[in-house]
Amino acid sequence: MNKTANECKHILLTESIDADSNIEFDVNGESYNMSFEYIIDTFMLASSESQHFFVAAMKQAQKAGDLEKFFESMGELLLRTHLSEKLEV
Repeated sequence: MNKTANECKHILLTESIDADSNIEFDVNGESYNMSFEYIIDTFMLASSESQHFFVAAMKQAQKAGDLEKFFESMGELLLRTHLSEKLEV
């Protein structure tokens, strides 16, 4: 695990949020679940610039008290990307 991922997981710990907590998404009656840890790990596969942007945005969400909303949005972005890739022929 890289330093940036550790920093993200440390933020969750300081906010008493379990990294294994799941967010459930409903798409056309089909249920999808993503853990906070999965969302972090997936974004850590991106470029280092994108990773730093993710951490900066996460810190802003922490300051605003909106970490859960941040992860809902990031999870939704990942899900939309995944579903759109499945639709491409």
